[in-house]
Amino acid sequence: MASSSLSFTVRRQEPILVAPASATPHEFKRLSDVDDQDGLRFHIPVIQFYGNHPSMAGRDPGKVIREALSRALVFYYPFAGRLRETEGRKLVVECTGEGVLFVEADADVSLEQFGDALQPPFPCLEELIWNVPGSDGVLDCPLLLIQITRLLCGGFVFALRLNHTMSDAPGLVQFMNAVAELARGAAVPSLAPVWAREILEARQPPKVTCLLREYEDVAGTIVPFDDMVHHSFFFGEAEVAALRKRVPPHLRNSSTFEILTACLWKCRTVAIGAAADEEVRMICIVNARGKAGLDLPAGYYGNAFAFSVAVSTVGKLSANPIGYALDLIKKAKSRVTDEYMRSLADLMVLRGRPHFTVVRSYLVSDVTRAGFEDVDFGWGKAAYGGPAKGGVGAIPGVASFYIPFRNGIVVPVCLPGPAMDKLVQAMNRMIGEDYNDAKDQQPHGNTFIASAL
Repeated sequence: MASSSLSFTVRRQEPILVAPASATPHEFKRLSDVDDQDGLRFHIPVIQFYGNHPSMAGRDPGKVIREALSRALVFYYPFAGRLRETEGRKLVVECTGEGVLFVEADADVSLEQFGDALQPPFPCLEELIWNVPGSDGVLDCPLLLIQITRLLCGGFVFALRLNHTMSDAPGLVQFMNAVAELARGAAVPSLAPVWAREILEARQPPKVTCLLREYEDVAGTIVPFDDMVHHSFFFGEAEVAALRKRVPPHLRNSSTFEILTACLWKCRTVAIGAAADEEVRMICIVNARGKAGLDLPAGYYGNAFAFSVAVSTVGKLSANPIGYALDLIKKAKSRVTDEYMRSLADLMVLRGRPHFTVVRSYLVSDVTRAGFEDVDFGWGKAAYGGPAKGGVGAIPGVASFYIPFRNGIVVPVCLPGPAMDKLVQAMNRMIGEDYNDAKDQQPHGNTFIASAL
């Protein structure tokens, strides 16, 4: 994994605002009622590592990307504006054309020094994506911050911080690809951006027809943040095969994501030691793009997902085999239909845009197919592309990304030390002897179950 002991110096230039390259409309654009819920009112960091590329010799990534960004903002001009809050906590973008924050920097480190297995947490992350003072508010602040840090080897780090109310992962990758295409010489992005946030605005009158248990008011506290430990769990072919053997025949067609999520939910519940009669929740981010009846157009770059939740008592989840958790997760995902998304928008308006419940909840987001690592500014694909941190959301310790790594998936987890020890033990028991048998049959036998970071 990336060396957490690695230390280096970053010399930053003064931050600037990059505005659209030509005039853009000054107007107010409403976010959708899915966009502006409480659980998305934070900034989310993404980081990309790029190596040196012979064809780009003599070209400065800072200049190339800055100029491409300015051109891209002509098409994505809402990103150059600022959020305002109106009646009922409704968020709108005032398209002012002020621009996005842009920082150029140089680091006395090469890409090779980060190690050959780049994954969160990254050393000196706060230096690679500097929190410009006064820039991280939700309202009246830049919606994007981008830092380009040149490395000694000729490569660079592209770090981005996004106000999550503006876009989800597919929407952000769409924007990043637009910048990348223009950096490589395109005249216009190959996919034109579409606003169309009215599709996910509440109906008149609002009418919630689906049960959305992810927004229930739940008494209690979240896991305390004392003595927090980070671990990364790797699931390659052998680990997934071992888990799949535990799945009952009628659920064998489950996706890898569903199986890993069931395993994590069951093992984490055992680790945190909640009472048997308490309810625990596993929240899965479910993409609504392509849902029949919703008709989100190609080029839509807003938030288009639901926090679908599976709920169980601790006792049932702990006592039953993995198929019990897996069945609940599959049912939770299947509930996300066009009507579910419309009910979600309606609920936001009726209840003041609440945060999803975090009490005895865990949230997972699969970015293995988001395409971050494929974004090419001219220096080829990223050595690593994706979340800058292992957790999701503004509240640490209650969520994880599923991140692609080699031929498998890495799941970073954060828990108090004693609970993490129990989680590692539970994960290893879940993999069991079948893992050792499968690993012996792998062509590349260098897999691991859990690795301290």
